[in-house]
Amino acid sequence: MTLPVNNLRVRRTQKLLREALIDLIEEQSFETLTVGEITERAMVSRAAFYRNYRDKYDLVEQIFAEAMQALFKAVSSSDTAHSPQIWVRFFEHIAEYERLYRALLGRKGSPWFVQKMRASLVDLIKEFGRLSPQWQPPAASPIYPASDEFVPDLVGTLFVEAITWWLEQGRPYPPEEIARRSVLLAGAIFKETSSW
Repeated sequence: MTLPVNNLRVRRTQKLLREALIDLIEEQSFETLTVGEITERAMVSRAAFYRNYRDKYDLVEQIFAEAMQALFKAVSSSDTAHSPQIWVRFFEHIAEYERLYRALLGRKGSPWFVQKMRASLVDLIKEFGRLSPQWQPPAASPIYPASDEFVPDLVGTLFVEAITWWLEQGRPYPPEEIARRSVLLAGAIFKETSSW
């Protein structure tokens, strides 16, 4: 009978720690943050922190993993999975978690997180590249050799920079427009590199 209370308590603790983390990143650099500062801001014990996370990187990684899982689930369960609309959904997701992404990708964020974000985007780009006829060369040959990571890495970096710019500028375009512009740029890269 105590399990639901414990689950509720765990979820509350995790929520407080996550909110404290984002608040603190907005005030100071992620790299200088300590677990003590996070737990003090969240008003939870260090023991409660370590029952949920190994360290501050594990906290961020779990937040990011849950956000990306929600994104992949939304994208794969929709009828947009095979079209550029996937990127509209992606930018809508970024807007929904704006504080998190702005904090972690911004100047006070973490290079470690930027790398994680880019790696996840590379996976999404590889999947999208295989699924989308819009980005396939006319001969329907692969966009890039399976062993060539250059193009997906380059496009992943493009999307990370597009996200960062979009958030730092206060989202001057709606998700549909920033997605359209990003997809057009990525499509131009794929089109050019397909002739290599």
